[in-house]
Amino acid sequence: MVDSIAATSLVGHRPLWGGLGLYCKDISYKRKFSDVSQFPLMEFLGRRISAPPYLPRRGDDRSGALSIKALAMELTKEAHSYREEERIPRNWRYRIDTGIDRKPGLWPPENKADNSSLHNPLLRQERMGCGWLGAIFEWEGVIIEDNPDLEKQAWLALSQEEGKSPPLAFVLRRIEGMKNEQAISEVLCWSRDPAQLRRMASRKEEIYQALQGGMYRLRTGSQEFVNVLMNYKIPMALVSTRPRKNLETAIGTIGIEGYFSVIVAAEDVYRGKPDPEMFVYAAQLLNFIPERCIVFGNSNQTVEAAHDARMKCVAVASKHPVYELGAADLVVRHLDELSVVDLKNLAAIESTEFGSGEPEMEMEPEEAPYTSTSAAVDNDFW
Repeated sequence: MVDSIAATSLVGHRPLWGGLGLYCKDISYKRKFSDVSQFPLMEFLGRRISAPPYLPRRGDDRSGALSIKALAMELTKEAHSYREEERIPRNWRYRIDTGIDRKPGLWPPENKADNSSLHNPLLRQERMGCGWLGAIFEWEGVIIEDNPDLEKQAWLALSQEEGKSPPLAFVLRRIEGMKNEQAISEVLCWSRDPAQLRRMASRKEEIYQALQGGMYRLRTGSQEFVNVLMNYKIPMALVSTRPRKNLETAIGTIGIEGYFSVIVAAEDVYRGKPDPEMFVYAAQLLNFIPERCIVFGNSNQTVEAAHDARMKCVAVASKHPVYELGAADLVVRHLDELSVVDLKNLAAIESTEFGSGEPEMEMEPEEAPYTSTSAAVDNDFW
């Protein structure tokens, strides 16, 4: 850079004759004695730089070139210092992209699993990877064997005790997965009094527990799959519309205490399925975003609730046939058919349902064709 400035320093400024002498070449290649050029004040990168008024007399062209090169060195230093001051900010207040004003459809999509407050880069990378996920299990029909006939008999016995008409079969199918209070007030319409709702709901559970007899049996492959998740340190939650006391008693009877870090029972939520409240609350207790949670259920109500909560759902065909559970993201007969790789693929953020993996094409809205209020005339007719 110094050589280039030295070579071109006399090109952009016409010399003003006068002062000390300097040897230079003309087109006839003869040496002449001429006065040294006096450089005027000039603008250089926004700063005024004053050249020395006189150059020392030299005996040959080489000495003059060295003098010009020294001046070019000074100009180069000024240029570098100016650029460094412009490059380095003084307040260090950078603009942080929070993604609030991010327009939909921009690429790349925002990774919702990222947490910028984490100071450990390895932990932050693990959160952003598809291996970071949580599992939410339903109790009956997924972990233990489910007997729908006992639930039906409990409702029929309660209707007889309360002097109500027995619920029909399609009504019993509709209230599957609901809380007892929700089913009595919204579907069966037996009462709206909160005290009566609590009393009838408690009585229904007593009838069910009496019919159950305290006999619980694990489904085939459920304990093996839960052990695999425990080995990979994947946190698990258990949700059920049963009272917490009955749920904890059943867990102790089977002997799977300590497997589930979160238990959501009937007392923790206001509504049951198909409302996603249970699954959303379980994800909050697990400290996971909904897109990284996988729900394991055995009914279409579970699939609907999981998708409303923006979660993936694995349906276990324990009560319904496989073809009736096609709305689920994955359908299995037993949990041991799954692998951790399947769960990682399901927990990936970039999926078809929650945002395409490729940027979408924005289509311009078509303008409505202009229609005249007057009667149209067909020129071809005439």
